[in-house]
Amino acid sequence: MDTYCITDIGKRRSLNEDCVYASDQPVGNLPNLLIVADGMGGHNGGEYASRCTVESIVDYIGTAAEDRPIPLLSHAIHQANETVIEKAKSDKSLEGMGTTVVAATIQGSYLYVANVGDSRLYLIDKEITQITRDHSLVEEMIRVGELKREDARRHPDRNVITRAIGVNEPVRIDFFDMKLEKGDIVLLCSDGLTNMVEDRDILRIIKQSASLKEAGKRLITEANKNGGKDNISVVLAGY
Repeated sequence: MDTYCITDIGKRRSLNEDCVYASDQPVGNLPNLLIVADGMGGHNGGEYASRCTVESIVDYIGTAAEDRPIPLLSHAIHQANETVIEKAKSDKSLEGMGTTVVAATIQGSYLYVANVGDSRLYLIDKEITQITRDHSLVEEMIRVGELKREDARRHPDRNVITRAIGVNEPVRIDFFDMKLEKGDIVLLCSDGLTNMVEDRDILRIIKQSASLKEAGKRLITEANKNGGKDNISVVLAGY
């Protein structure tokens, strides 16, 4: 298994509030670990929330006795949520902070995924398939028929999320699992990529790249070329 991660400030922001993590080596009882977090909540809050969430998840998994992927990811994210909430309560400058998180691990031939918010995980084989479901206002509008999916990218409320780490206790998490085939590529990313680059172009860039590193760098370049309106984060894993 190969991995590559990269995060970029983009063209419009003065601070990078995203945080990424990728290990193809064991983390505690997990054989590998992939995470993207996209922070929100002011100049200091978003950066702290995303970094604190990633560090909390890695620390928890590194020492936990649990070895089942979904319960382990669940407990780690709940712990991260409590940590961010408590920190916001104790530090006025961090009040209102929060973050998305999407985390995954590959065990044997299976991919296990947990997500909160609108950072995404895609499976790349011959096609590109979004595995996670966004916890966002526009996704709810699409679900009830008030908005067409092709119009979501331009909707003025496209950045409004309905679930986040650091907001409510307990946090609601979605979980997914699927079987992988040799040659599959897993992509985790923040909305700084998906709001700037169409899915079909993400697929094309990954397929045309000679390595995960080249693919990651080209995805960042494409998002910035298209406006780079937000921080951009990419984590890639090849099975």
